[in-house]
Amino acid sequence: MAHDQQSAAAARAGANNTQPTRADVAQFIDNVEPAVRKADARVLLELMRRTTGQEPVMWGPSIIGFGSYHYEYASGRTGEAPAVGYSPRKASLALYGLTNHPGAGDALERLGKHKRGASCLYVTRLADVDLAVLEELIGAGYRHMTTAAIESLQSQKKT
Repeated sequence: MAHDQQSAAAARAGANNTQPTRADVAQFIDNVEPAVRKADARVLLELMRRTTGQEPVMWGPSIIGFGSYHYEYASGRTGEAPAVGYSPRKASLALYGLTNHPGAGDALERLGKHKRGASCLYVTRLADVDLAVLEELIGAGYRHMTTAAIESLQSQKKT
């Protein structure tokens, strides 16, 4: 492989694949299946828009994000990611940015039926959770990811 090709491949390997795009959020949601996931995606769209005060942006092919934050890993890799967001997957809704803030554990206990991943929350149907608690998680998660508060992940980047 030529040096230029190797450099390009290395740059792609280290690049964050989840970048903001100009894709139409409403069109993306219109194509979500099954129907219950599509309906829940529309509810989340308005809930996150209202709670964050941000307009939705597609990040990569399947994440709807609201706001953004800068990160830097110990390795030196840096990038931008949605402050909060979600992906209406076939099996469940994957919600991002809601579980890292102080107090998330208490709110999650009151949320209702859900599962936790490494950095996301999985909800099969919004009907299974308390929407007021979900709104609380969205607001707290958004503030946590977009402020310079000492406990914020954003503030832990190298300077």
